Amino acid sequence: MAGQSRKWVILVATIWLQAFTGTNFDFSAYSSEMKALLGISQVQLNYLAVASDLGKVFGWSSGLALMCLPLWLVTFIAAFMGLVGYGCQWLVIRGLFSPPYFVVFLLCLLAGCSICWFNTVCFVLCIKNFPANRALALSLTVSFNGVSAALYTLAANAINPSSHSLYLFLNAVVPLLTSLIGLIPILRQPELEPLPPDAVQRDSFIFCFLNIWAIMTGFYLLFLSSSTNDSMTSSRLLFGGAIFLLFFPLCIPGIVYAREWFKQIHSSFHINGSSFLLIDDDDLELHKEVSIREGSYISGSISFPENWDPSHITGSSYSFSALTDGKSEISCGALIKKDQLVMLGEEHSASDLVRRVDFWLYYIAYFCGGTIGLVYSNNLGQIAQSLGQSSSTTTLITLYSSFSFFGRLLSATPDYIRAKLYFARTGWLTIALIPTPIAFFLLTGSGSALALQAGTALIGLSSGFIFAAAVSITSELFGPLSVGVNHNILITNIPIGSLLYGFLAAVVYDSNAGYTSQGISMVTDTVVCMGRNCYFGTFVWWGCISIVGLFSCFLLFLRTRHAYQRFERDRISYQLD
Repeated sequence: MAGQSRKWVILVATIWLQAFTGTNFDFSAYSSEMKALLGISQVQLNYLAVASDLGKVFGWSSGLALMCLPLWLVTFIAAFMGLVGYGCQWLVIRGLFSPPYFVVFLLCLLAGCSICWFNTVCFVLCIKNFPANRALALSLTVSFNGVSAALYTLAANAINPSSHSLYLFLNAVVPLLTSLIGLIPILRQPELEPLPPDAVQRDSFIFCFLNIWAIMTGFYLLFLSSSTNDSMTSSRLLFGGAIFLLFFPLCIPGIVYAREWFKQIHSSFHINGSSFLLIDDDDLELHKEVSIREGSYISGSISFPENWDPSHITGSSYSFSALTDGKSEISCGALIKKDQLVMLGEEHSASDLVRRVDFWLYYIAYFCGGTIGLVYSNNLGQIAQSLGQSSSTTTLITLYSSFSFFGRLLSATPDYIRAKLYFARTGWLTIALIPTPIAFFLLTGSGSALALQAGTALIGLSSGFIFAAAVSITSELFGPLSVGVNHNILITNIPIGSLLYGFLAAVVYDSNAGYTSQGISMVTDTVVCMGRNCYFGTFVWWGCISIVGLFSCFLLFLRTRHAYQRFERDRISYQLD
């Protein structure tokens, strides 16, 4: 029983790690000051944002480290990389350290790499401790990575609202402190034990409660943090409230014990056939039987052997029935029919992956959807400044962060409503991409504060959903055992997109920075552009590119929906047998 209690403490520690290690999302808060201090152009500033995203290219290094080093040590290596990367940048922006531009670029790269290492640690913790609810644990914890900017904004306003360099100091120190707090639960991980059916139902109930708590946290950060500039006292009270909300789930271990101590209370909470449970009694029996016989993945769950090692995931592939009829019912042309996916969960090596049409459609959808949203967030500081709304930069960052958080939480919706409405996850991804082009064309049509806030919220919601859903989709389409390698291949689009989209925005920005709307030269050592023309062309381009991503994702849905439908039919048929 103690082991079941400790795993929830580990989940809370994982939430803390994710909540305070999404440090790349507050780049816009200090980017303008960094640009002015270094005397660089918008293009050069974009390269610094790209450097942070380039850390994802080296994400595989954390997997190699886990093969040789304990989990706690990998966590602290990530923390010290962030301490050096952000700490030295803080010294630069405070004027205590004057390195050349290339050194600042390397510091941004090191800081970005630390984020990937933290993410790997969190993924491993969720997968190991919640094999029967892996998708829910990942969705919940990854969601809090999107709310990091809102938390750092609250912290900065509570300490010194006028200091933009404070964000860099917090980025350097807070992840290290969080790692120290999470050290004890990481060291005291419980032994993996098979869960009885009632325990899996109990866990599903707790995850439902945690998602409700997460939504409340998101609304708290979204609506109350807007008043943090009123006074230092109110800012500190609001930040204290946010910390309380993050500590609140620690009551779960007590609830777990109480359910065992008080059998009558336990029976009163035992809900059979409830619509919000992701795994009903039939699914539990199916999970138990197939796990014993095959050790396979069922309905997003992982069955681990006794000698499971957290440095790598073992097991066999999905035991899904292959399609007996490879013909498609859709007559939309050869693109949909050629090399069509016929089976979910089939393992793909890296060489097989890059030869599949489905992968490249998926790659383009991510590249033109989630990645473009991330680049938009990196440019929020300059966008607000160009529209004369520099004072609203932190509010916009909080808005993007909060809606990204809600989008990540919504990525678990397909699992919650599966019993009543089953829809291919690639279809949900297509729906999630729709707000992005709408937002960019809204920004193109109006430069008002309301349009800026609405567009930022829509882009955050869309990109957050994509970031959180991508791991599950990669696992379903190209195999769960290869997800570590294949997903790292997929997210190479992030640094590429950050470079290309950011460069496009920087070129448009700098080309319009020489003159104000009256045509008066404003070129100085640090170029500043004012007016709607600074990003008008960029928004048009980004809107058109996001439509390409939406179309690509729709094609992916058409090509994969039969595999999803067949999997669901086979699953139901297996249960009835």
